[in-house]
Parts: sequence; C-alpha cells; structure tokens
Amino acid sequence: MSFPSREERAKCWGARDQYWECLDKNQIGDSAKDGPCAQFRKMYEQSCSGQWVKHFDRKRNYLKYKEKIEKDGYEPLESEK
Repeated sequence: MSFPSREERAKCWGARDQYWECLDKNQIGDSAKDGPCAQFRKMYEQSCSGQWVKHFDRKRNYLKYKEKIEKDGYEPLESEK
C-alpha cells in the first residue's frame, strides 16, 4: 500500500468533513448509513481508504463523547461495598 498523495488526502478529508457536517446539521447518529447523508457517506468511503474511514469514525465517536462529558459532566458508577 502506498501513501496517498496530497491531492488524495485533501479529497478524503474534504469528503469526511462534508459527511460530518451533514451529520451535525441533521443531528443524525454516526451509524446512519441511509437518509439525507447517505450520498456523503458513500463519497467519504470512496475517497478514503478503509483504514482511514475506520480511524476517522472512531475519532468522531471519541470527540462526540468528549464533548458530551465536557458539557454534561462525568458521573461515576456507584460501586458496591
């Protein structure tokens, strides 16, 4: 596997950003593969390698989780004694 060129990386990142923007605008969960963002997801998957898609999806999940924790705070589970 060769490293993608600058143009290929820019195309991938642009497709990813469009997809994420659509998800945010429509307040759709990340697992939605159909609906108003389906064409952006398809373009994202075609523009990026599978490894990159997997990495970016995980990164988005982490960033959303981090945002939720920062907004709502952290509540530890009650431990049994």
